[in-house]
Amino acid sequence: MDNGKINGKTVTESELLALGYRKYQGQNMDIYYAKDICGHIGNCVKGNPEVFEVGRRPWVIADNGEVLENIKVVDTCPTGALKYIRR
Repeated sequence: MDNGKINGKTVTESELLALGYRKYQGQNMDIYYAKDICGHIGNCVKGNPEVFEVGRRPWVIADNGEVLENIKVVDTCPTGALKYIRR
């Protein structure tokens, strides 16, 4: 799944925020999360617990991982609750 897109189109920040996604800003990429569509499958936490840690605030720290690795992990989210935008 390409979670940098919605319906085949590259996502924009304004679209994601309008859809209720929360932004977690990083230096080279931003990760967005929509709790209302999350299936709590845990691919993100299993994929990279340095970036995604449920008990931490903020629970997503994009800069704790490399951009390409973060993209791989975000793309494993089957519900689309996680999205990303590269800077």
